[in-house]
Amino acid sequence: MTDPRRLEGLLALLAFGLTIPAANWLIGHAGTVCVPNGPCLIPVAPGVMAPSGVLMIGLALVLRDFVQRRLGLGFAWAAILAGTALSATLAAPSLVIASAVAFLLSETADLLVYTPLQRRSLVLAVLASGVVGLVVDSVFFLGIAFGDLSFLGGQVIGKLWMILLALPLTAWLRRADERRGILPV
Repeated sequence: MTDPRRLEGLLALLAFGLTIPAANWLIGHAGTVCVPNGPCLIPVAPGVMAPSGVLMIGLALVLRDFVQRRLGLGFAWAAILAGTALSATLAAPSLVIASAVAFLLSETADLLVYTPLQRRSLVLAVLASGVVGLVVDSVFFLGIAFGDLSFLGGQVIGKLWMILLALPLTAWLRRADERRGILPV
């Protein structure tokens, strides 16, 4: 019989890995406005636009937490390293360093905040680690890629939406784990 935690963890790992190519595709192909030779943008708040890929980055932060919850810290670190390599491979040539560094630092920051909080409060751990991760990702990506943080607000808001949308699922997962007697790995 297959351990449901392992299957759930592998699905989260697969989804985590898919957020990287999805973010790269979205940024160049989907948005309400696509800037010539630039990103496609979406509204993330009234009057605030952000590259469409930010949605997948926000989701990646949550999925990494789920990978760790189901498969353990070793898998989480391996996912971060593989995601960094994939991010560097798929990013536009002018954004390779910014993309890889921002991914590595933001996912590591997420892990460092999530790990001590997860046993006390899963929802708080996902929220707090996601907020830290999205700020780190946004600051490093924009700083390295463009030397300019003027789009920081849109980046943060866009990623935050995905984290907030994942919180009800996170609460459900915690309750389901408690009913099944499952503790984080």
